[in-house]
Amino acid sequence: MLTTQQIRAKFIAFFAAHNHQAVRSSSLIPGNDPTLLFVNAGMVQFKDVFLGAEKRKYSRAASSQRCVRAGGKHNDLDQVGYTARHHTFFEMLGNFSFGDYFKREAIQYAWDFLTKELGLPAEKLWVTVFEEDDEAEKIWRDEIGFPADKISRIGAKDNFWQMGDTGPCGPCTEIFYDHGEDIPGGPPGTPEEDGDRFIEIWNLVFMQFDKQADGSLLPLPKPCVDTGMGLERIASIMQGKHNNYDIDLFQHLIKKASELTGAKDLGDPSLKVVADHIRTCSFLIADGVLPSNEGRGYVLRRIIRRAARHGNKLGAKDLFFHQMVQSLVEQMGADYPELVENQHNIEAALKAEEQKFAETLEIGLQEYQKATKSLADNATIPGELAFKLYDTFGFPLDLTQDVAREDNRVVDVDAFDRCMEAQKDRSRSHKQFSQSNQISTDVIKNLAPTVFTGYDSTTAEVNVQMILVDGKPVEEIHAGETAFVVLDSTPFYAESGGQVGDVGVLESGGLMAEVVDTQKAAGQFHLHQVNVTKGSLKTQQAVVAKIDDNYRQQVILNHSATHLLHKVLRDVLGTHVQQKGSLVNADKLRFDFSHNQPISQNDLYEVETRVNQAIRENLAAVDKEMSYDEAIDYGAMALFGEKYGDDVRVMDFGGFSVELCGGTHVHATGDIGLFKIIQETSVASGIRRIEAITGDKAVHWVQQQEKQLKSMAALTNAPVDLVTEAVTKLMDQNKNLEKQLDELNKAQASANINDIYNQVIEINGVNFLYHVFNDSNADVLRDFIDAFKSKYERGVIVLGNRVSDGKAQVMVGVTKSTTAQVKAGDLIKSILSQVNGRGGGRPDFAQGGGEADENQLNKAIETSMKQLRDNI
Repeated sequence: MLTTQQIRAKFIAFFAAHNHQAVRSSSLIPGNDPTLLFVNAGMVQFKDVFLGAEKRKYSRAASSQRCVRAGGKHNDLDQVGYTARHHTFFEMLGNFSFGDYFKREAIQYAWDFLTKELGLPAEKLWVTVFEEDDEAEKIWRDEIGFPADKISRIGAKDNFWQMGDTGPCGPCTEIFYDHGEDIPGGPPGTPEEDGDRFIEIWNLVFMQFDKQADGSLLPLPKPCVDTGMGLERIASIMQGKHNNYDIDLFQHLIKKASELTGAKDLGDPSLKVVADHIRTCSFLIADGVLPSNEGRGYVLRRIIRRAARHGNKLGAKDLFFHQMVQSLVEQMGADYPELVENQHNIEAALKAEEQKFAETLEIGLQEYQKATKSLADNATIPGELAFKLYDTFGFPLDLTQDVAREDNRVVDVDAFDRCMEAQKDRSRSHKQFSQSNQISTDVIKNLAPTVFTGYDSTTAEVNVQMILVDGKPVEEIHAGETAFVVLDSTPFYAESGGQVGDVGVLESGGLMAEVVDTQKAAGQFHLHQVNVTKGSLKTQQAVVAKIDDNYRQQVILNHSATHLLHKVLRDVLGTHVQQKGSLVNADKLRFDFSHNQPISQNDLYEVETRVNQAIRENLAAVDKEMSYDEAIDYGAMALFGEKYGDDVRVMDFGGFSVELCGGTHVHATGDIGLFKIIQETSVASGIRRIEAITGDKAVHWVQQQEKQLKSMAALTNAPVDLVTEAVTKLMDQNKNLEKQLDELNKAQASANINDIYNQVIEINGVNFLYHVFNDSNADVLRDFIDAFKSKYERGVIVLGNRVSDGKAQVMVGVTKSTTAQVKAGDLIKSILSQVNGRGGGRPDFAQGGGEADENQLNKAIETSMKQLRDNI
C-alpha cells in the first residue's frame, strides 16, 4: 500500500522524469493577487504565467500545491466532517504546460501515471470530455484505446473552464474512478451521477481560447494545460478506501484527537473536523496568518474555534487542539519543513486562541440553550439569535449551525446576514484588499519584464514602454497630468518586502516629471507614478531616470537595520520569533514579529545594544544570486508568506544575518551609524511591534531627549544624573498635598452634614434630600450617599458638584426599598437632560455629568426632585 507521502513523491518524480520543473508549493497567501483570500487551486501560483504577464525559465511544471477553501467564494467549511471528501485544507497534484505540450501529451501523461505508475486497473476508470471537444475524445478512443462506451460527453457547466467572464478558457477532460457496484450511483452524465460510486480524481483543463466581452472565443497563440488531482482522493483509492478520512495521514491525526479528547468512536464526525482543521490552522500560521477579527485572521479564528467546539463535544476537558501539532509534524514535516521550523509558533498561537475561546464557549452554549428552550421542536433558529451569539459571545455562524444541526434545526442565515450588514461585516473584510496598483493583464502581457538596475546605479538612460491613465494606455501626457509609467529598465526600486518605493524624476530636454511612488504589477513590472511638471511625456521616449539618492539612503539604513534587528530578536527572545510584517521608509522602520508577551525593558536594552554592536563591527554587506534551495542550504532565512521565485537574492551581513531579500541595502553595517528603539507595542494576539530610527534621525532624537532632560534638571534645580530622584520627590510631595486637601474636604463636608440633613423632606414615608457642593471630591459625595442610605430605610438623595471648569457632576442614590417607585438611572437622566449631560447606572445608584453653573445645576435638580415628589 502506498502512503500519502509516497504518492506525492511518485507524482513529482514521474513528471520530473518527463522534463517538468518540480516547483515547491507556494504559500497559502496568494502573491500579487488581491482577488483571492487563500490559494484555492494548484494553478494559482502560475496564474500570471498563463495570462502571459509573467515569464518563467521553464515551459512545463509539476507541483503538489497546498490549498485552503474556507472563505470567500470557495468555502467548504460547513461540509467538513460530515462528508467523505470535503476538506478546508487539501493538496492538489498538478502538471502544467505553458505553451509547450497540449491535449495529446497531457492525456497520455495522465493515463500512464494512473495505470502504469500507480497500477490502477484500466477497467475501473471512466472519462468525460466537453460535449464539443471531438479532439479530446478521439485521443482517448483512438490513441489511448479507451472504450468509447465509457466516455461521457458533458456540457459547459462541468467540462468547460474559464478564469473569469473574459480571458483564458477551454474545455476539460475528467477522469473518474469506479468504486464498484455495491455503492449507489451511476456514471457521470447519467441521471444517477450524484451517487458515490464514480468519483472524479483528475481534471485536465485545456486553455485554448481567449473569451471576448461579446462571448466569442479567439484561439490562443500558445494553448496551455492546467491539471489538478486531489492528493487525498487518489490516496484513498490507492489505499482501498472510499472515504478520504480513512487514509493513513488522517487516521494518524484522528487517533491522536481521540487520545486527547477521550473519544472512542473513531468514525465520529467531530474527530474528522479536528483532523482536518489542524492541517488548515497549522499551515496558515506557518505562512504568517494569526487569529484576528478581520480578513484571513478572522477565517483562521473561526476554524480554530470550530475545532475547539468539536473537541468540547467529544469530551475534551482541557485545551487540546494545540497538542495536535506534533502529530501533524510527524506526518507532513518531512515534505513541509516550515511546519517543523514554526512548530513552537503554531502551538503557541493555537493555545492562546483556544484559551480565549474556552472562556466564552460555556457561556455561549448556555445562551443558546436558554434562547432556544421556548422554540418548538425543529423550529428555525432566528438569525437575530445567531448574530447575538456571534457579536456578543464570539460564536461564528458555522458554530451556531453546528450546534443547531445536532438539534435537527437550521439557522435563518438570511436574517443573520441582514444583521451583519448593520455593522462592519468582518467576515468579508478581505474585499478591502487594495487593487489600486493592479492593471489589466491584457495591457501588459506583451511587455517584457522591467529590468531593475538600482542595485548598482541611481541614474539611468531608459525608454518609456507604456503610459497608463486610469489603467488604460495613452500615447502622451502633458504638464499638470498624472499617470503610471512603465520603463524598459529602471533604477527605481518598486515597493515590496516592506521597503517603500523610490521617488525621484524623469528628465529629457524640456521634460520634467516627478516620480512620487514606484509600485509593482504582476510581480515584475515597475509602475512609476509620475506628475508631469514641465513639457510632455510620450511612449517610446528616451528619458533619464534619477532616483532621490538622499531619500534612498535614509530608507536603506532602516532596511538593513531591520535585518540586524530580526537576527538579534531571535538571539535574545528565542527562535520562535518570526517576522510578521514590516514597513521601511525614510523616517523609521517598523518591524512586526511573533512573540506572546511584552518585551521587558532590560531585553529591549539588550536588543538595542547588540544591534549597535553589529553596526560598530562594520560587517560587509554581500548580496548573492542563487536558487531557492541553494539559499536555504546556505543558511538564509526565508519569510513564510512571501512569494519567492526559482532564483532568489541572499543578503548576507558578514554571516551575522543572512536572509532572502530583494531590497536595497548599505555596503557595510557601519553605514547605519546608530540604531535607536523608540517604541514597543502589541499589534495583535501573539504579535509585537518595534519602531526604531537610524542614522542622523537617531542622533537627532538622542539630542532632543538630552535637551529635555537638561530642561527638567533646570526646573527641578538638580544635576542631570539626579533628575529622577528630584522628580520622584516632587511627586511624593504632590501626593501628600492632595491627601491633605482631600482630608480637608471630607472634614468640611462632615462639619456641614447636620446642616445638610436639616434639608430632608419626608413625603408619604419617603425621605428626599438634594444638595450642591462646589469643587468637592467625588469620594465625599459617594460617602455621603452611603451614609444617607444607612440612615434612612426609604429615601432618595441627589448630590451635585460644580467644579471650577464649568463642568457639573451629579450622583443619585435610592434606598433598595424605594427602587420599586424610583429608579436612580431614570432620575439622573431627567436631571442631566436639562444641562446637556449624560449619565446612568443601577436602580439604586447612578452618576453622570454635564455643563452648568451653580444656578443651572440647582434649578435642574430642584425641578426633577419636585416632579418626583409630586408623583410619590
